[in-house]
Amino acid sequence: MQAVKEKLISMNATRKARQEAKAEEKAEKEIAKARMDVAREIRLAKQAEAEMDLHVANAGRRVQQEINKHRDKNPSLVQSVNLMDDVAVTGETTKVPTYRN
Repeated sequence: MQAVKEKLISMNATRKARQEAKAEEKAEKEIAKARMDVAREIRLAKQAEAEMDLHVANAGRRVQQEINKHRDKNPSLVQSVNLMDDVAVTGETTKVPTYRN
């Protein structure tokens, strides 16, 4: 009888140990998945920032082209209108112009 009781206690201890190990492994997998998700979001944010910088640079070139195009025809108009009056600085590198109508 004692041997059976010890065997049941041993089986319960083994079962509990397995459940704890399974729960720990599940938590580790969730943490690893969360880390991968965070890394992906950071990568996407960096790509979006790079694309935004590219669009801002293209807009600046377009403004300069328009100024150069109209400078010869009507210099007083170009001097009175500055399309880059309001420049908001976000972060360290990005300058986003706002245009007035």
